[in-house]
Amino acid sequence: MEIEMKYSVPSRDAADDIWEDCFASPLADRGSAEKVVMKAVYFDTPDRVLAAHDAAVRVRSEGGISFATLKWNGRSEDGLHEREEINVPVSGESSFIKLDSDMFSESPEGRELMRLTEGKELINLLETRFLRRRMRLDFGESVIELAIDTGSIITDAGEAPILELELELFAGDSGDLKSLGSELEEKYGLAPLNVSKFGRGLALLSA
Repeated sequence: MEIEMKYSVPSRDAADDIWEDCFASPLADRGSAEKVVMKAVYFDTPDRVLAAHDAAVRVRSEGGISFATLKWNGRSEDGLHEREEINVPVSGESSFIKLDSDMFSESPEGRELMRLTEGKELINLLETRFLRRRMRLDFGESVIELAIDTGSIITDAGEAPILELELELFAGDSGDLKSLGSELEEKYGLAPLNVSKFGRGLALLSA
């Protein structure tokens, strides 16, 4: 299960301040700090059968390494997101154009969800392109990845900016995750974000 906090960042200057402050913090694992260009394509059927069943499929490139991800059973409240997910490595640009619906077949949940798409074309529904700055932090009894994303959500109906902070629990307790999120929220004027990038893209398409 993926557990993370999501926040909207008020400005690029604030994003830079958070990054610089956290990098200088004794909590930071500076060796883990990196900047990665990310591109993601989200697939669904033309009638959005996966979205209707609270599922999403994406292919994302992270600095030249690509993964296909199936997410489902998502919950969010006050910026805290929890969801089930499966990740499968993929290769080649063709993965961003045509998705193999059998790639999640080793998981019972994956087989069940992808069976919903049988006989239907999987199309490129929307894309995200962004720069991610990330590093690991040791906070309380937990290891948490801090990520700051700046970029765009791209759909046939228009685009929306990405300016977000994510805190993902790598190991430890979700209480530490919430505590760190509260500290950053108060210090930098962050706003809890309950809608994912994919959700925001769907909203654009439905407007």
